[in-house]
Amino acid sequence: MSVSRIARAALRRDRRARRLTIVGAGVGGLTLALALRRHGIDVEVYEAATAPHPTGDAVLLTANATRLLERLGLEPCLGEASATVDGLVWRDGHTGAAIGRVLSGSEYAARCGAPCYGIRHADLHALLGDALGTDGLHLGHRVTGVADDGGPARLELAGGESAEADLVIGADGAGSTLREHVVGYDDAQFSGCVAWRGVVPRSRLTLLPDPGRLQLWTGADGHLMHHPVGDGDHAFLLVKRQLGPWTPDSWSWPADPDEHVHAFPGWHPAVVQMISAAPAAERWGLFHRPPLTTWSRGRVTLLGDAAHLMLPHHGQGASQAIEDAVVLAGCLASDDDWDRARTTYEVRRRDRTRRIQAASVAAADVLHLPDGPRAQARNKRLGSPDAYERHLAWIHEHDVTDVAP
Repeated sequence: MSVSRIARAALRRDRRARRLTIVGAGVGGLTLALALRRHGIDVEVYEAATAPHPTGDAVLLTANATRLLERLGLEPCLGEASATVDGLVWRDGHTGAAIGRVLSGSEYAARCGAPCYGIRHADLHALLGDALGTDGLHLGHRVTGVADDGGPARLELAGGESAEADLVIGADGAGSTLREHVVGYDDAQFSGCVAWRGVVPRSRLTLLPDPGRLQLWTGADGHLMHHPVGDGDHAFLLVKRQLGPWTPDSWSWPADPDEHVHAFPGWHPAVVQMISAAPAAERWGLFHRPPLTTWSRGRVTLLGDAAHLMLPHHGQGASQAIEDAVVLAGCLASDDDWDRARTTYEVRRRDRTRRIQAASVAAADVLHLPDGPRAQARNKRLGSPDAYERHLAWIHEHDVTDVAP
């Protein structure tokens, strides 16, 4: 055996001896575990839920994410469980007039090198879980804290148990316990917007134009975003500005019957039909977190919403977690110095996620303009031939594997 082969074999043994733990079995955590396993790195995953039930009704997977999931071996199952999104339309929420259109589905895939999919959150979660398997997956194990004093990190679990790891990845979502460990406090910020979401049977949408497209309907102090999902239905997110702070103790609150419909009086009949067809039992406060200068502390590193929680107005939350996972797995697999690998991961991901966070915050201001000169200027920009190039290409066409570490 050559010296290089001996060295590689020793490196593989060393990596197997080190303990890598992921906290959170959401889209980001499962994608990371799957990517690490494909690189030959064993991993343990701890998830608080005994049988994870994703809270989101649907996920938009743009090309920057679908290309990565395809490379992880999720096709053809991913395509079979999803709806291909046939381009994007911006509309006036009251008149229904198309403000701008970009890329049909075939044009999108040709331009971006991968499709845009709409899929139920539960279906995506099941696909990732089936690909990973149950080995090393610990359900019903809620991490309440972490002790990290220079030796192996010790995860403290509800019920008094604990687990040790040489590296801990916090993929525990928007309300991340591991983020609070890294930052030292809860830094969530209310955006000033609340949201309702639901999934509507396609048979109920008799007034909907362009049913195969992702659509954003604009209006003063609110907007509707919707897209098809794999079974032919449509998932929607209805966003409204709220005067004053978010006062409930949690990020969601029981909604009064039809309050989401009453919040959008006078909107186009297709909008009213859609949001009336699905009861929205909860109202969600939309929160984001400020960008971090570092995503790591000691043996803990963050991923996905735990690292860069962003508003949903660009539909990039899941896609950015998938990008994180693929980059981090590649960095850990290619560099025996995991501290240096984590630094490389942060450098490769920090600026991009900051830009998307900022764009997602700004999108609400753009979509919520009242009628007048500023709305007219916005409509002119979104209706221009270069609207896709100006606003979306840098997000959707990006391939994280093209960037040298």
